Amino acid sequence: MALSDLQIKKLTPKAERFEVADGNGLSLRIMPTGTRSWILRYMVDGKARRLTLGTYPALSLSGAREQAAKEHLNIQQGIDPVEKKKEAKATRKAAPTVTDLFNEFWEIELQHKKSGQEQKRLIVKDALAAWGTRKAGTITRRDAVLLVDDVRLRAPITANRLQGVLVRMFNFAAERGVLEHSPLTGMRKKAEQARQRVLNDEEIKLLWQALDLDNKTMDAYRVTKLALKMILLTGQRPGEVCGMTWAEIDAAGCWNIPGERRKGKDAQSVPLTDMALKVIEQARVYSGQSPFVFTSSYKPTEPMTSHALSKAILRHWEKIGIEVSFTPHDLRRTLRTRLAELGIDDVTAEQVLGHKIMGIAGVYNRHGYDNEKRQALEKWARKLRQIVGIEEPETGKVIPLRRAVG
Repeated sequence: MALSDLQIKKLTPKAERFEVADGNGLSLRIMPTGTRSWILRYMVDGKARRLTLGTYPALSLSGAREQAAKEHLNIQQGIDPVEKKKEAKATRKAAPTVTDLFNEFWEIELQHKKSGQEQKRLIVKDALAAWGTRKAGTITRRDAVLLVDDVRLRAPITANRLQGVLVRMFNFAAERGVLEHSPLTGMRKKAEQARQRVLNDEEIKLLWQALDLDNKTMDAYRVTKLALKMILLTGQRPGEVCGMTWAEIDAAGCWNIPGERRKGKDAQSVPLTDMALKVIEQARVYSGQSPFVFTSSYKPTEPMTSHALSKAILRHWEKIGIEVSFTPHDLRRTLRTRLAELGIDDVTAEQVLGHKIMGIAGVYNRHGYDNEKRQALEKWARKLRQIVGIEEPETGKVIPLRRAVG
């Protein structure tokens, strides 16, 4: 006799599980705990099979009958519902999660890129935190849009960076057959406005005072302070400064950055003024046996990251007394602007920053500009001393740069 909803409600658990038939192989199993499940019994190739359809009341009586009818159709077509369920489960289990996809992306591609570590940080912080255990195939473009929008509320530029690496990661997944296609194809970034922030004399003075190692107004890791000074003194990119090694500094007082560490892939020689050499000597105290001049506070054998510099400024810029926020990269822009103010020609100023000479001139002009760059940076150092109130060193006085031990 077929079951009714009223009969089901009257059923009470017993000491042992039992089943009540509804008909056509469908029955309701009642466990001692009170849990009720729909069971479909059928035969395939002379073998008895049993398939759990779902639990009651989440799956209603009418719903169970409808599902049972569909499974009987499959059986008539030679499809075993139990085997089909096992295959689907195995497929779901084998399907990589977003974390699995990221690990493959990191091993094969991302770790070999110069910006790999920073892009990894973006993915781990936002994408994996939200999607890490989800199957990569379940991520939709809408998921990505909402995630990027959330990040954009706190950091518009970071949102674009995150979007860029996510688009690449899902394209990578499609290229390697992890996904049939990338759900992020055609996802466009929002236009970024070029930053124009340049620190004025008073702001430079306040910052330099705060970067003094004993100044508690900016209570940051001392090596962080020294790295920020080095950006302002040399105009090199934060990531290049953070990755500076002792081996890159030669006896002539030049910092030789290899091409693989630079955005443009061209090596760059940076003449070091006495102020820059003093900063490097101060950093030696904290470097120990590390090959890096500016070491991480968490991993002494590794360099600090440009992200650490950004966080330090983000935490302290208001305490310093500066009214408008700025970034480590703005210090590079500040130096470039000041070189122009000091009368340094554009070609030399661009060479100081390590920018390429564009067009045909860049093809034929192979001059290194070492002397011109040194003169420009020395001129800037003199101006910086005036701004922050440091006396000129004695003529001919040179700060020795001892080689690291080991």
